[in-house]
Amino acid sequence: MTLAEIREDLKDVRYYYNRKKMFDEASQSVGKSSVIDKVLKYNDVIRTAPPMYYDLYVCLYIKNHTQESLSNELGYTPEYVQMLNKKLLLFLQKSLSN
Repeated sequence: MTLAEIREDLKDVRYYYNRKKMFDEASQSVGKSSVIDKVLKYNDVIRTAPPMYYDLYVCLYIKNHTQESLSNELGYTPEYVQMLNKKLLLFLQKSLSN
């Protein structure tokens, strides 16, 4: 997978968690969305990640923090959070390639 594909997938993951209640309710009448399979795939991979990447994934893509708000919360510079996110993307790319 390319980094661009992973970024697009993570946008879907973020959207799912932002609207999780709607997806849960709609699955009762419409059926399970295919985005749930994507979410589960990324969640499986992130469980093997180093703790910092795991934390970053949860904060950015599940709790829907921005890099700016997360940098303030953690006391890091926005540039450092951006660098960590890039490393997270590379970790995901490597793990999804295996």
